Amino acid sequence: MSRRDVALGLIAGGLATLPFPAHAARRFDVRDHGARGDGRAIDSDAINAAILAASAAGGGTVLLPRGRYLCFSLRLRSRVTLLLGEGAVIEAADPARHAGRYDLPEAGTDQLYQDFGHSHWHNSLIWGEDVEEVAILGPGMIHGVGLTRDGPGARWRKQAGERPLSMQGMTDAQIAQLEPDAEKMRGLGNKAIALKNGRDIRLSGFTILKGGHFAILATGTQRLTIDGLTIDTDRDGIDLDCVRDVRVERCRVNSPNDDAIVVKSSHALGRAIAAENILIRDCDVSGYDMGSMLDGTCRMTQQFAPDQDRVTGRIKLGTESNGGYRNVRIEDCRFTHCRGLALETVDGGVMEHVVARRLTLRDVTTAPLFLRLGDRRRGPDGTGIGAIRDIEISEVDARGIDLRFPAALAGLPGHPLRDIVLRDVHLVYAGGGTAADARRRPAELADAYPEPSMFGVLPSWALWARHVDGLTLDRFTAETRTPDARPAFAFDDVTHLSMRDTPLAD
Repeated sequence: MSRRDVALGLIAGGLATLPFPAHAARRFDVRDHGARGDGRAIDSDAINAAILAASAAGGGTVLLPRGRYLCFSLRLRSRVTLLLGEGAVIEAADPARHAGRYDLPEAGTDQLYQDFGHSHWHNSLIWGEDVEEVAILGPGMIHGVGLTRDGPGARWRKQAGERPLSMQGMTDAQIAQLEPDAEKMRGLGNKAIALKNGRDIRLSGFTILKGGHFAILATGTQRLTIDGLTIDTDRDGIDLDCVRDVRVERCRVNSPNDDAIVVKSSHALGRAIAAENILIRDCDVSGYDMGSMLDGTCRMTQQFAPDQDRVTGRIKLGTESNGGYRNVRIEDCRFTHCRGLALETVDGGVMEHVVARRLTLRDVTTAPLFLRLGDRRRGPDGTGIGAIRDIEISEVDARGIDLRFPAALAGLPGHPLRDIVLRDVHLVYAGGGTAADARRRPAELADAYPEPSMFGVLPSWALWARHVDGLTLDRFTAETRTPDARPAFAFDDVTHLSMRDTPLAD
């Protein structure tokens, strides 16, 4: 190894262990192409030149040594690895302060059934479309200082279910501030990393601070590995939309204002595509004040997300769900000061063969477990009601749960959730529910945006299930720290119910 390699933070033999060794040995230092790394000069042209040079050579590793690289859009190419050395920071430039702009949002994309952020990729700090054998590797940082977290919503005509019910009290001006007109987005960047289609991609080892609307958006991407990332961001962390054969491991994602790791199956590619064969393992998600996970203070000053509900930061399947989900595993993950696991399909897609196990949740800001089949149908004419079936959730320990939110399983009349197993689940609640709460009968709210808070205070404190066919509770236990006047369980239109070693049922 040369001294230059050591300065980049590479270990002996590091290049040989890069994901695509066939072209890793060809190295292209961005400084050789004019990058300054001084935090003042705009370096995106120089870095893009290094990427083009690597691509023209048949592939290579683009090296960013220690420095602060102020950039607008960086365009990934096939068979190129972007290596962020120790102390290297790619900083998102701000068009309001710096000369330049981000690549414009693609023309001709249909934003009818998903919002602006899901519908565009080029308006990002780093983006790649139809790329293969691409990697971005650490140990450096991507700092989205100049990115925006905002963008307009979907142009769907129906609008019911477009926003959470918790936002009903917001004024038009407040919503407009979160969802500016699309014309105002021209030249702005609202994602740290965006991938459209492509295959054989690896994101590993680096940190993202303040990633905009999405720290990572991967749409239609196949054979994607995301491992060892640290993300502390102002909206979504990792969004996997219409993807296949994806592994997310050993990531820490803090996102108080939106979801941390979320799987979707939107209509962004013009058709319904299932998200399938996905593994999320050994990850930490949280809703601490933004930036405070990264600096180690883990502050909890912020109590509410922009949707007027409590801080987010969870793992979720949904809300965009046109194509459905198949073969998803979530295991050995930890949730802290955030909402719990949410499995939702409301736009016609089928969710099946989902396993979640060995989950630890602390200071749960809404329901620890939430399964919802809804009838929003945000999709083309003919979109029907989807289905949720064959779901197994096991070895869950959740503590510090708000009294309002038992684990909730909610299907629809004539469209029950099917074959749901909750095994080795232990929940600890604050308690304090009243007899009046026990008498509540929540409305169906079939076309509402799915959130645990949508039904208000529920009439049981441990588990509420409605419209379920085939529910197995095996060693399901729960307790309250203070007395609660509601029953532990409330079952409404639940058939083929099996309860084993569940003392609360006695």
